[in-house]
Amino acid sequence: MRLHLLLLLALCGTGTTAAALSYSLRGNWSICNGNGSLELPGAVPGCVHSALFQQGLIQDSYYRFNDLNYRWISLDNWTYSKEFKIPFEISKWQKVNLILEGVDTISKILFNEVTIGETDNMFNRYSFDITNVVRDVNSIELRFQSAVLYAAQQSKAHTRYPVPPDCPPLVQKGECHVNFVRKEQCSFSWDWGPSFPTQGIWKDVRIEAYNICHLNDFTFSPIYDKSAQAWNLEIEATFDVVSSKPVGGQVIVAIPKLQTQQMYNLELQPGKRIVELFLNISKNITVETWWPHGHGNQTGYNMTILFELDGGLNIEKSAKVYFRTVELIEEPIKGSPGLSFYFKINGFPVFLKGSNWIPADSFQDRVTSELLRLLLQSVVDANMNTLRVWGGGIYEQDEFYELCDELGIMVWQDFMFACALYPTDQGFLDSVRAEVAYQIKRLKSHPSIIIWSGNNENEEALMMNWYHISITDRPIYIKDYVTLYVKNIRELVLAGDKSRPFITSSPTNGAETVAEGWVSQNPNSNYFGDVHFYDYISDCWNWKVFPRARFASEYGYQSWPSFSTLEKVSSTEDWSFSSKFSLHRQHHEGGNKQMLYQAGLHFKLPESTDPLRTFKDTIYLTQVMQAQCVKTETEFYRRGRSEIVDQQGHTMGALYWQLNDIWQAPSWASLEYGGKWKMLHYFAQNFFAPLLPVGFENENTFYIYGVSDLHSDYSMTLTVRVHTWSSLEPVCSCVTEHLVMKGGEAVRLYEEPVSELLRRCGNCTRESCVVSFYLSADHELLSPTNYHFLSSLKEALGLCKAQITAIISQQGDIFVFDLETSAVAPFVWLDVGSIPGRFSDNGFLMTEKTRTILFYPWEPTSKRAAIRQMERHSPASWRPYLEAWFQAQLLHPLLHFPKSHPGHREAQSSPPGDLLLRS
Repeated sequence: MRLHLLLLLALCGTGTTAAALSYSLRGNWSICNGNGSLELPGAVPGCVHSALFQQGLIQDSYYRFNDLNYRWISLDNWTYSKEFKIPFEISKWQKVNLILEGVDTISKILFNEVTIGETDNMFNRYSFDITNVVRDVNSIELRFQSAVLYAAQQSKAHTRYPVPPDCPPLVQKGECHVNFVRKEQCSFSWDWGPSFPTQGIWKDVRIEAYNICHLNDFTFSPIYDKSAQAWNLEIEATFDVVSSKPVGGQVIVAIPKLQTQQMYNLELQPGKRIVELFLNISKNITVETWWPHGHGNQTGYNMTILFELDGGLNIEKSAKVYFRTVELIEEPIKGSPGLSFYFKINGFPVFLKGSNWIPADSFQDRVTSELLRLLLQSVVDANMNTLRVWGGGIYEQDEFYELCDELGIMVWQDFMFACALYPTDQGFLDSVRAEVAYQIKRLKSHPSIIIWSGNNENEEALMMNWYHISITDRPIYIKDYVTLYVKNIRELVLAGDKSRPFITSSPTNGAETVAEGWVSQNPNSNYFGDVHFYDYISDCWNWKVFPRARFASEYGYQSWPSFSTLEKVSSTEDWSFSSKFSLHRQHHEGGNKQMLYQAGLHFKLPESTDPLRTFKDTIYLTQVMQAQCVKTETEFYRRGRSEIVDQQGHTMGALYWQLNDIWQAPSWASLEYGGKWKMLHYFAQNFFAPLLPVGFENENTFYIYGVSDLHSDYSMTLTVRVHTWSSLEPVCSCVTEHLVMKGGEAVRLYEEPVSELLRRCGNCTRESCVVSFYLSADHELLSPTNYHFLSSLKEALGLCKAQITAIISQQGDIFVFDLETSAVAPFVWLDVGSIPGRFSDNGFLMTEKTRTILFYPWEPTSKRAAIRQMERHSPASWRPYLEAWFQAQLLHPLLHFPKSHPGHREAQSSPPGDLLLRS
């Protein structure tokens, strides 16, 4: 039953009684394995792996080969139990519920030795009526079944036809049939992550007691009425009315800063009831809208809603309300077949720039508020405005979305289905429907979420026949696909949330997919929707290998994390690129070879008699390769936003794969496990800058495009400089006339045949010179300084041994690095080891004699500790370039701290392969 309430002019006050009492069961529980041979205390929220580690019964699960060594944990059936006394008189309450916000995953629940229910979905919230079994002193048990064994049983029971894939590739060392269990799909392994199918109570669990009625859920959606040019707020409240008689009362909704207050009366009949309120905001009141990062403020308004009900029962809720509109624009484009695919936020076309989010840890109890803020702050610090919450992980915790609201990070939200086909028997669909309805209700009020997507890559998997399904059998799987994503998930989204668009998959052809019956013949088309693109064989410096797509929602290249990150989970015998550990940690088939192949196209590979030195240098080189590859591809997408070439283009989104790591291993991430920035992330803050000059060659002509994400036009000049590798003085420089850079466009600013450029700059050749360029106005820099290599660096001529001096000082919590170089140095990399924090820039091309770089620690750090870490991680990390791999021998920079400086340390040459720091 739905009640549409009428506006009242007055509200009468009454005495109040307690609405409900809640008692949390967080904290210490008892855990035992299936045969009772192992019993230990464990924390809730938490999981078995974490409990075993905290009791010292296992090592860190990420150490060396422990993902295999501890497979037994996931194959056992564990039981969580607790005895507790309720600290209030239970007999005084009409209804008592047990609320489980998150159970991982398959369990039977006993309360005072009475079975009260079961769970089969990690993503659902469960509520069980325990009114008739609860006592003052109680016992509770959750008897878990191994998700691995359950998935195998479900697959075996599905006898009509197979539902592929059965198992992940062998290189992933994972478990099978994850598509048969509603659990974090990547917990059975992925090509960047380990297999840790956890068991446990991973979210809050509590007892709730109430009389008369109880507010179960509360959600809202701001809606803009274009015809009235006014904002409205649709509010939905779900009640459980336990009174035997109707419950009357009044409601007051207030948003003080918008001078808005409306009052309603209501009458709630016994049972489950939904109340819908419609709040009008006067068109005469200025409502500040929520904008993505880089486009405006993230203004929100505090709202309170008070239910004053019969019997003196008061229920009050408060929330922050944000106002924004989102539209997915799919319309014809002049000069190109197909349709556009871009987002308008508050009516303004926004280029989505960012990355893909995966779970921050295999063990969710390790994901702290501090870690979430660190990772999400790193998103906006790198000039990103969007994250895609990928469909093989989890629906993130509330705090994740609250931080995205606060920071202006748009969220492309997948439902949790990825890289698989799925069963559609009624039990599975019932579980999915409960999951989807709950998640929509939980998340719809967040302005950061701009789109729902049904799954990750499942349309492509089906239509590109990843699983070798015969043509005669394909209609069965298409029917299942439509049943799950269209007739169930889409139906629930359209019913539960009209404030944002929905697409069935990613990649997909959007409106074209709908027209083709919900599956397209080529879901990865450049003319519709979004694309996922990976190519590890073609030269990533050649922009012509990349697709001129409408929207690139996945693309990327692997690299290894820094040595300081790997060191924590490895031993000395592991520190080789060909070690058993390095091969084990790589879960992408051929990944290590692909990295070296791609790096070898433009760099000479490390060669040293010291295996550790070679390992560290190889790690560094993979990060250089990854950063340069993703830079080239992202800049290609950004400069294609305004043009059609060969009937393709108008790219309006670039989300590289992937933002973060789930453990310490090679992956596509730009943030290492724990948050340390790889070189790619430093590059991202430049290639995602709101104003950016992008250089590239086509048919031996050098072009520079200006890319703007701004809302206004700007007058500026473009400066182009050419250096020889052997000199810090430019051999030539030119400054354009004033240019007007149109807001929200990418335009050509400069073109010159390379031969003319080299002739004009004296003795330049492709191998001996490098081009840099930037945008400025009135001598103020408006963009990062970008660069273009005219040849592979392994062919560069004139690169000489750069001697870099650094003076380090401390200003408050910030460290200042004043650098001075003796020569042009590409990919200058600064590293303070395991000290958490980030530099203002890193991995940069140094073409001027001096440069100041700031280091921002994420926690209090002394200068002594910083210097100690620099000593610890020299020489591999303190170098301006990979020791000039294109030279015949390894060359080492010198780091000098003047003796007059209180932090004096002097770095001198010692035997090749070493850098000795001494006081």
